[in-house]
Amino acid sequence: MNTLYYLALFVCVLLGGLPVIYNQRITQKWLHYALSFSGAYILSITVLHLMPMVFGLGQMQIGLYVLLGFLIQLLLEQLSGGIEHGHIHAHRHNKSFLFPLLFGLSLHAFIEGLPLASWEDMHHHLQPEHQNHSLWFLAGLILHKAPAAFALMAVFRESEVSKKFSLLALLFFASMSPLGVAVGAWVAILKTWQIPVLAVVVGSFLHISTTILFETDSGGHQLSSTKMLSIVLGLCMGLLSIL
Repeated sequence: MNTLYYLALFVCVLLGGLPVIYNQRITQKWLHYALSFSGAYILSITVLHLMPMVFGLGQMQIGLYVLLGFLIQLLLEQLSGGIEHGHIHAHRHNKSFLFPLLFGLSLHAFIEGLPLASWEDMHHHLQPEHQNHSLWFLAGLILHKAPAAFALMAVFRESEVSKKFSLLALLFFASMSPLGVAVGAWVAILKTWQIPVLAVVVGSFLHISTTILFETDSGGHQLSSTKMLSIVLGLCMGLLSIL
């Protein structure tokens, strides 16, 4: 796996979180639209690439692993408080919630990194006539990680956590997706577990992307025109990956 992939996953988190730590005037007005764009893109990559991979190469029980991944993500959001899709809630007088939040979001980031190491090998095995570069999937991770880092640091800032502790938390979070890629490369060698692990990731991606897309700014059933445009642009970018 290209070293630049690890670096890109690490740096994108820093770029998303550092401005929040060191610039108190930055707001999260754009956050929901950025997450909508990335959620739509991740959904399209999952449907167009990851699902054909796991169901085209997998065993009969592969759907169970997809459901497991969906359930795992649902449980993780009980820890993270839904920060993956823009829920930012701070408790200035009770900072103990920050540790499960960081753990839940970091484990989510770790799971997201797992498929990257196997992307090109499995895609080529499924469709040997069509080379699809893993940069498409890497772009999805970057587009999702940067807003998530922004949201995480916004919670830390509003909870009046020190900049030093916030920076340490950000560095820890930034290391999780690269660690997931490294573990994914090891899992890729163990062919028995390659498909089940990818299926778990599919379930996780389905949960996080659809949750982002179905949530509205007002809490009703109508999407704003700006969010709809963000979703359409994300889907269009995902469609480019099959050309």
